[in-house]
Amino acid sequence: MKKGILLGASFFVAAGLFISGCGNMQDANQHGQHNNSGHGAHGTEHRSDSSGKAGDTKVHAAWAFSDSKPRAGQPQQLTIQINGHDGKPVQDFEINHEKKMHLIIVSQDLSYFHHIHPEFKGNGKFQITTQFPHGGKYKLIADLIPKGGTQTTQTTWVDVEGTPAKSADLKPDQTMVQTVDGKEIKLSFDKEIKPGQEVMLNFQIKDAKTKQPVTDLQPYLGAVGHVVILSADTENYLHVHPMDEKATGPDARFHTTFPRGGIYKIWGEFQHQGKVFTVSYVVNVSGS
Repeated sequence: MKKGILLGASFFVAAGLFISGCGNMQDANQHGQHNNSGHGAHGTEHRSDSSGKAGDTKVHAAWAFSDSKPRAGQPQQLTIQINGHDGKPVQDFEINHEKKMHLIIVSQDLSYFHHIHPEFKGNGKFQITTQFPHGGKYKLIADLIPKGGTQTTQTTWVDVEGTPAKSADLKPDQTMVQTVDGKEIKLSFDKEIKPGQEVMLNFQIKDAKTKQPVTDLQPYLGAVGHVVILSADTENYLHVHPMDEKATGPDARFHTTFPRGGIYKIWGEFQHQGKVFTVSYVVNVSGS
């Protein structure tokens, strides 16, 4: 990954699992907005929040795991059933950066982040097998575009049994330089980040040992990289695509607008020499 608007919709899911009876998950479906101002030179951005605007119920998601109570460290098959406002399954979805669904999983304290892609089985159904590293609360964010519709985000929380990880404090980073998988990645902004104002994020990637610029980044899901941003309370979600999708480094630039002040976590995902690596930063957006 966050953003729980409770719409209270429950749907029948394969294998006789009914979400409202599971007890371990609650529907928190919400409709995201596609920010068209981000096209062209500015890349694209998908945002959603908990504003509960009219028209947010065009699609609904029902979520079910193969076990009614998922447990940490144990593989679970997750089924996500997408139905329209009429209760009928959505029959097809647009391809968005090579996938019909992007699924973001984050722990409540945002210390855990996982970006995966459930397989579309037809008749509105997506499935994937995954597992959680520790017990505790996790938020699941499904990012998708119904065929002929607009980009939408569906979310839910899940309680995972097992020993919880030590809770991590979400504090703004003192330095915007991180080292991951032998890469040194510096995040910079073209101006002070304030709510409601567009800002450019630039990830500059070097070899951690030689300090030489990395100029041969490989496409990841059809672009030089992807950025996911979540507010500390998980209410605001931004999925940002690069200004230049065909860039190969050392710079990867993205434009976004933080909807309100507060603490946010930023994850950048890139691919080099056949391996995807993820780098994260915590920032404070000043203002209200």
